[in-house]
Amino acid sequence: MKRRLLWQIFPAFWVIAVLGLFLIFWNLSGLMKTFYYQEKRVQLEKLGNLSVSSFPPLVENAQYDQIQALCRQMGRTAQTRFTMIDPQGKVLGDSQEQPEKMVNHFDRPEFQTALTGKVGSDIRSSETLQQEMMYVAIPIQKGDTVVAVLRTSVAMPQLQATLHSVLMEVLRYGLIIALVLAILSLGLSWKISRPLELLRLGAERFARGDLNHRLAVPQSREIAGLAESMNKMAAQLDERIRTIVAQKNEQQAVLSSMIEGVIAVSTDGKVMSLNSAAAAMLQETVENAEGRTIEEVIRNTELQHFVQQSLDSENPVEAQIMLHEKQQTEQYLQSHGTVLTDDQGRKIGALIVMNDVTRIRRLEKVRRDFVANVSHELKTPVTSIKGFIETLLDGAINKPEDAQRFLEIIARQTERLNSIIDDLLTLSRIEQQGGSQMLMETVPLRPILKAAVDLCEIKAGGKNMSIHIECDEAVTVLANASLLEQAIVNLVDNAIKYSEQAGDVRLDVVRCADETQIRVYDHGCGIAKEHLPRLFERFYRVDKARSRKLGGTGLGLAIVNHIAQTHKGRVCVESVVGKGSTFTFCLPA
Repeated sequence: MKRRLLWQIFPAFWVIAVLGLFLIFWNLSGLMKTFYYQEKRVQLEKLGNLSVSSFPPLVENAQYDQIQALCRQMGRTAQTRFTMIDPQGKVLGDSQEQPEKMVNHFDRPEFQTALTGKVGSDIRSSETLQQEMMYVAIPIQKGDTVVAVLRTSVAMPQLQATLHSVLMEVLRYGLIIALVLAILSLGLSWKISRPLELLRLGAERFARGDLNHRLAVPQSREIAGLAESMNKMAAQLDERIRTIVAQKNEQQAVLSSMIEGVIAVSTDGKVMSLNSAAAAMLQETVENAEGRTIEEVIRNTELQHFVQQSLDSENPVEAQIMLHEKQQTEQYLQSHGTVLTDDQGRKIGALIVMNDVTRIRRLEKVRRDFVANVSHELKTPVTSIKGFIETLLDGAINKPEDAQRFLEIIARQTERLNSIIDDLLTLSRIEQQGGSQMLMETVPLRPILKAAVDLCEIKAGGKNMSIHIECDEAVTVLANASLLEQAIVNLVDNAIKYSEQAGDVRLDVVRCADETQIRVYDHGCGIAKEHLPRLFERFYRVDKARSRKLGGTGLGLAIVNHIAQTHKGRVCVESVVGKGSTFTFCLPA
């Protein structure tokens, strides 16, 4: 577990201070002991020198009782033990014991030193008193001869008790000083660590994204320099992040608005990024695709091979790839791949741009089919007309019955050719005018339906069929009346053509929340399911032979579809083979 800097600095300061105090106390206690013992020895020596002048006459006259009495008197007065010893080590007098009971002191170190004429001293345990004593021996001389030795002594426990009390007092003050040092160390540690703590808190705010925050600059030059550097760093980071975010948003907006799919792939084959268009093409989501391998995201082997080719090649590559959507329809992608490099020119992957050309391909196919169909539709009546004219020129004109029949066929084929051209012109006119140029107005719907039905009554009567209209008089729509009437006429005409004799056709109007639906029901032969997607294409026929026999041009439903698109609506169909069809023309509300 990481500790705060305060609790790392403070113990170190305090331990150093206490260790210094301990060393001072240790040395001081030794010095005090040495000093105190030295002072006590000097004191005993001075006391002995003051008392030594009273003993020489008594020693010379061998007045031992007087010596003993004098030792006891001086011992009581000075609170010190006095002992008189002759040169042979015999105790002549002692302030605390009887001389005759005491052993010979000739071997005592201090006594031996005193016999040489010098003051002797020693610290040892007393055999008489059974405690440690400090001894000082002073020689009593007559000329150069030592005639006796006066020894003063004091008990060491008394000295040690006094010294101990002094040391305890010193220790008490040392503890007070240690406490004061602890407080000072804590304050100093806090003063040192507080600016760093503020820097840490400021750095955490920077890490959370609060780059507008600024650190306080302390008085310490080193930490002040660090704070100023961090403030400059935050300002620069804020500016750079804003720039990066703005660039990213712009890039994201550009990529999102592109209809082309864009995929960035790293050198190890993982998707770095892609836009929503690419995700839609690959039937994935942006969040789910990023960071995964190409094999996981792209399930088309041809596109996988193209991506790998883009990664391996140093030059741009291009290919057209076909995908299958969920509805099993074909989707064509015009794909471009190029090397992706960083700011230092190093290769970091490949950039794949996919343009959906499915609609273009379909339009090209429709155009090709239209050219082929219109050529075929126009060639059939032209060929028929040309053939019968040649037959007439070859002599059939001289046969009235054959000439009449051939001319009737030529007239029918001419009428058919005229119908095809009229329908093509109608389609062209609707496409050129478009919804924006078409006159739209709110009109009642039932009169338009009635007018369309009236135009189809003769054909319906020829097949003994009836047409019913279910429409409220109050229903109105925003439409171009003539175009809407033409669309309904085409739907009703188809219903009549492909229904059996004595059937019926019904027109129902249904109002929904967002659109008005005009439904045309018939009970005809019906249309197989596979033909429904292409039913509104130009010249597309379900039964070509029957359609031509009934006089259809193949453009009626295409015209209906274009009229619906012009009104920003739609047209759809539901059909069951053998039961009939329902065409629904929808107008926005």
